[in-house]
Amino acid sequence: MSTSWKTGLALAITMAFSYTVCAVLYALWPAQGIAFLNALFHGLDFGRLALDGATAFTSGRFAGPLVVLTLWGFIVGTVFAWLYGQLNSCKP
Repeated sequence: MSTSWKTGLALAITMAFSYTVCAVLYALWPAQGIAFLNALFHGLDFGRLALDGATAFTSGRFAGPLVVLTLWGFIVGTVFAWLYGQLNSCKP
């Protein structure tokens, strides 16, 4: 397996893990998650994004973004590693 593929896989796994941790924390403490986002983005109001009682946090709401972020991480990591290798091989 080439270094580019390994880097893509490493980023994909890292993104999948971090998204899973974030989703679990939000499912357990949604109010604190919204407050954290508000603070992180300098007071933007993320309260409107909070799920109401009728809209539960389902496995479908978890799996869709997980797949997208994992694929995106793999593509970005692979392209980054390939480009890094190409630029590293250039002689000044």
